[in-house]
Amino acid sequence: MQPAPAAAPAESPPITRMLAEKVSAIRFEELPPEVVFLARQCLLDWMGVTLGGFNEPLAGILRADALEQGGHPQATLIGSGERVTTAQAALVNGAASHALDFDDVHLGMSGHPSVPVIPGLLALAEQRRATGRDFVAAFVAGFEMECRVGALVMPGHYQAGFHATGTLGTFGAAAACAHLMQLDADQWRNALGIAGAQAAGLKSMFGTMCKPFHAGKAAANGLLAASLAARGFTSNADVLETAQGFGATQTGTLSPERALRGLGEDYAIRGTLFKYHAACYGTHETIEGVLRLREENGLDAAKVDAVDLLVPPGHLAMCNIPEPATALEGKFSLRFTAALALAGRGSSEAAFTDEAVHDPALVALRDRVTVRPRTEEQGVAIGGGTDVTVRLRDGGELRKRVNLDIPASDLGQQWRRLVEKYRSLAEPAIGPVRASALLSAIEGLEGADSMAAVAELATAGPARSAP
Repeated sequence: MQPAPAAAPAESPPITRMLAEKVSAIRFEELPPEVVFLARQCLLDWMGVTLGGFNEPLAGILRADALEQGGHPQATLIGSGERVTTAQAALVNGAASHALDFDDVHLGMSGHPSVPVIPGLLALAEQRRATGRDFVAAFVAGFEMECRVGALVMPGHYQAGFHATGTLGTFGAAAACAHLMQLDADQWRNALGIAGAQAAGLKSMFGTMCKPFHAGKAAANGLLAASLAARGFTSNADVLETAQGFGATQTGTLSPERALRGLGEDYAIRGTLFKYHAACYGTHETIEGVLRLREENGLDAAKVDAVDLLVPPGHLAMCNIPEPATALEGKFSLRFTAALALAGRGSSEAAFTDEAVHDPALVALRDRVTVRPRTEEQGVAIGGGTDVTVRLRDGGELRKRVNLDIPASDLGQQWRRLVEKYRSLAEPAIGPVRASALLSAIEGLEGADSMAAVAELATAGPARSAP
C-alpha cells in the first residue's frame, strides 16, 4: 500500500485564503495602464489564435459534439457564430484557441495563461452582458491566480509530468469567473477547492489532440467551479496548502513565500510572452537562432554538415519529439523546427503540415540536428537560453545564443506585431471587414457596454443557435 503524500509544512500560511482575498479585491480602476494594455493584447492574441484554430480537426470534433448535445443558446462559438451553452463554449473555444499552439506563454506557470482563462470568462461575460471593464478586471484576476499557484508548485509540478495549462489554468479560470460573479469570501475559496478537484493535464499528451483539450477542459471546469460555488456547493477551502491537497500531491516542494511575494502589488500579466512562430515556445529560441544565422551569413542549407542545439533541460521532455509523424508533433520537435528554419520554409501555421514532416529534404536536414541539455540550468522548463551551433561542410562553424524569456519593454511595438499576427489569422477566417471591426472593439475594450457584442464580432456572420 502506498503511503499518503506528505502534508504541506505545518507552518505553511493560509495560502488559499490569502490568494483569494487579494485576487478578489482587484478592481479595474486601480489597474496600472500598462496592465490594462496587456490585457487587451492578450485578448487580441487569443481571438486571433482561436479564429485560426476553430477549423482544426480537434476543434471540429468538439464543436460537432456540442451541437449534437444541444442546450440553451448562451454563448458564441468563436469563428462559426453558433450559439451553445456557456460550458460548451468554454470547452470548444478553449481547445480551439490552443489548437495551433500559437498562444501566449508565461514562465511563472510554465504554460499558457490566456487559453484556459479567457474562454470560460468570455462565455460568462457574454451571458451576463458584462462590460469590458468588468471583463478586464476578471481576466487580470484569473491570470494572477494561475501564476501565483504556479509559483507555489513549480518547478516540481511540471517536472513530474503535469501540463500546467490544464492544471493551473483551472484555478485561473475559476478565479476569473468568481471575480465576474462577485462571489463572497467563502464562495471564492470553495470555487478554488472545486477547481482543485478537477485540475488535470498530462505532458504525455503533447503533440496530440488532448493537449488543446486540456485548455478547453480547464476553461469549462473553472467556469463550473465558480458556478457551483455560487450555488452553495462546498469543497475543502484550503485546497492549495492542506494535507493531501493540490500542493501536497502535485509537487515535491511547496514555495509559499514565492507564491505570496508582491501579492497585491506586482501583476503577473507583466511577464506575458507572445508567440510569433506557430510551434511550442520551447522551440522558438532554436528557430530564431537558425533564422538569424541564415540572415546574417547567407546560410545555405546544402552547405550545412550538422546543427547542435544546447537547450534548457526541461525542453527535452517538452518539445523534443525526434521524428515527428504529424504536423502537430512537428510543433513539438526541436529537430524539425530547426530543419524548417534552416530550409527557409518559415514558421507560420502553413509551414506545419503532415506532408512537411515527411518531406525527404526536411527529414535529411532534421537528421543532422543534435539536441543536448544545458548542465548549469537544471529544471528550467521554458526559456533560459539556447545555443545554436551550425557546422559547415567546409569546416567552418557558426554560433548564435538566443534568450526569449524576457518580456517586451516596448508595449506599443508589441501591439503592432500582435495586430499583424492577428490579421494573418483572423482575416482568412472571418474576412478583413469583420476582422477590422473586432480589432476596433478590442482597442476600445474598456468602453464596451457588453462583451456579447465583442464576442459576436468574432464570427463570419450572424450568430446562430444550436439545433
